[in-house]
Amino acid sequence: MTLHTALLQGTQLLEEAVVAAPRLTAEVLLAHAIRRERVYLYAHPEEELSENGWIHYGRYLRERLDGKPTQYITKRQEFYGRDFRVGPAVLIPRPETEHLVEAAIAKIRPGSVVVDVGAGSGAIAITLALETDARVLATDISLKALAVASANASRLGARVGFVGCDLVSCFAASSVDVLVSNPPYVPLADHPALQREVRDWEPDVALFAGPSGVEMYQRIIGQAEGVVREGGWLLFELGYNSLGLVRDMLAQGWEDVEVRSDLAGLPRVLEARRAG
Repeated sequence: MTLHTALLQGTQLLEEAVVAAPRLTAEVLLAHAIRRERVYLYAHPEEELSENGWIHYGRYLRERLDGKPTQYITKRQEFYGRDFRVGPAVLIPRPETEHLVEAAIAKIRPGSVVVDVGAGSGAIAITLALETDARVLATDISLKALAVASANASRLGARVGFVGCDLVSCFAASSVDVLVSNPPYVPLADHPALQREVRDWEPDVALFAGPSGVEMYQRIIGQAEGVVREGGWLLFELGYNSLGLVRDMLAQGWEDVEVRSDLAGLPRVLEARRAG
């Protein structure tokens, strides 16, 4: 079987199963199976697929048909132009979160102490460390997630301190200049309606906040009031329909509250400055 034929057959299987982006998914899985970049498939369409390559490709297709996200199969996801390793212990980084990173970069000054709450794969903290001159720290309650983030930092050459704790409970008073977080914000009631790739595979601790979906924002804000310095910044990625409730939580002790929208025009990032 040639690479071209294998690609066509994989695409057809994924189409019949109504898997999103079937052609692209087949390309990614086949390239991963033969340990090549996707462009290789088009440069060598008549190359025979080896028996080992077919075994791997068949397994990857079956996993994807069973709902396993492509990123967990390849163990890779690009974020802010860099290649991050991911697995079931961490949320898959989304392109929308790059808006949060860009907003944070605008607030960071040389030597700033920056804390990313809920490190996950480390995508936010590592990117901020590589794009700025800040001292970056990241927390997570999941030690498995911290292991993934630490490995990503080492591989990408980022100096980030990782701390296992509940939100920012381990930090001293008035010790943080910029606190940034993409917290869990999915209401528990939305669990059945989520895509199976998310519902059945991504970690619940990184997805669900509680009945309303804003519980984690409230907890972080409560702790941030003690650890963010006067004039320091708090930045959140916003969940669906969370803007009004989260903004109300910042009515006391915070000022210069602003909202940034994503490319679809949806409110994506909320930023606020700690009042003096």
